Parts: sequence; C-alpha cells; structure tokens
Amino acid sequence: MNSSSHNIFLIGLMGAGKSTVGKLLAKKLDRRFLDADHVIEERCGVKIPIIFEMEGEAGFRKREAQVINELTNEQDLILATGGGAVLFPENRRLLSERGTVIYLHANPTELWHRTKGSEGRPLLKNGDPKKILENLYTIRDPLYREIADYVIETGKPSVNQLVHILITQLELSA
Repeated sequence: MNSSSHNIFLIGLMGAGKSTVGKLLAKKLDRRFLDADHVIEERCGVKIPIIFEMEGEAGFRKREAQVINELTNEQDLILATGGGAVLFPENRRLLSERGTVIYLHANPTELWHRTKGSEGRPLLKNGDPKKILENLYTIRDPLYREIADYVIETGKPSVNQLVHILITQLELSA
C-alpha cells in the first residue's frame, strides 16, 4: 500500500456500491469524492451509453485511462472507478501506486439483482445480463484482487456499516 498518498480508490463490478460507499466515506473522512464515470460524462457532455454507441468500448476505455491517470495524481481524493478500469495494466499500476485500493466485492447473482432494470449499463444490453455479469466477474475478479489492498464483502452490511468497516481498516493500517 502506498502510504505517501492519501487517495482511496474504490474498485469492483457495476452494482458493487462504489459510488454510494465512496460518497459516504468521503463525507465521514472530509474528503473530495469523484466518480470516474461521472467525470467522463461531464467532459463529453453525454452519458456513457452514448459514448459506447459512438466510440465503442475501446474509445470509452481510452477516455477512462486518461481520466484515471489525471485523477490518481490528486491528493486526499476518494475515487470510484468504472468496473472495467482494471482491464488496462497501466490503470492497475497507477491505482496501486498512487493510493489505497479497496475492492468492493459482491457475487454476480447479487450484482444482477442490484443492476436489474437500471439504465446506463451498456455492457448489460446485449444478451442475458446475469450471464454477462458472471463472465465479467470471471475476467475481472482476479484483476481486482491483484491490486486490492483490501477486499470488502458488500453482501450483508448496510452502507453505513461498510463505511465503518472501511474506516476501521484504514485506521488500523495507518
């Protein structure tokens, strides 16, 4: 873990709770919170599904890598990354070198229940969403674990309990 940086990066599949947990964690720690996907949308002036439609996943990932490179250089930031940010080795390197990485883990079935019916998830549009989540999990779970300083199970605890667990972990390692 990189103790010279006070950044905290939240990683995990879509529906893991990165934004929800990140916002509350930032409030409790009196830090700035950013969601990488929201930053990309603000800069492009369109929602992520439109970026996927116009530029494909490759175009989106290129934009995402630029945003991660830039935002991980900030100080005292809590950043929720997009679920696929870990696919680029350079993103994984930057996240692990520039802050504390927390993997919010949930199993694919749980994620499917959480994301059912939600708009703005372009990767779930083409095919069986549950099967897609299982495939994404198979590919990404090892990448998340490769760079995670902490793996936090998001299944049972409430958001408040999760944030309390995270703060305790961070204080114990300080």
